[in-house]
Amino acid sequence: MSENDIRNLDRRGPELVYMAVADDVAAQIARGALRSGDRIPGELQMTETYGIARMTVARAVRELRERGLVQTVRGKGTFVL
Repeated sequence: MSENDIRNLDRRGPELVYMAVADDVAAQIARGALRSGDRIPGELQMTETYGIARMTVARAVRELRERGLVQTVRGKGTFVL
């Protein structure tokens, strides 16, 4: 799912926006666009990129942490493992 697809998701539909964002970032990691040690975009940048609320971005990042794909370092950012 691309950034435009996520922007156009039916917010009242069954698909969870934070999962779509997490899946998109996970796909970037899988294809090597984001590599181990790379910092993923910050919350503010992701809100602009995907056209979503900051809380939704935070939930997507939490989902990525739960999947074991990223690690957040307070004050530094979130990095690909």
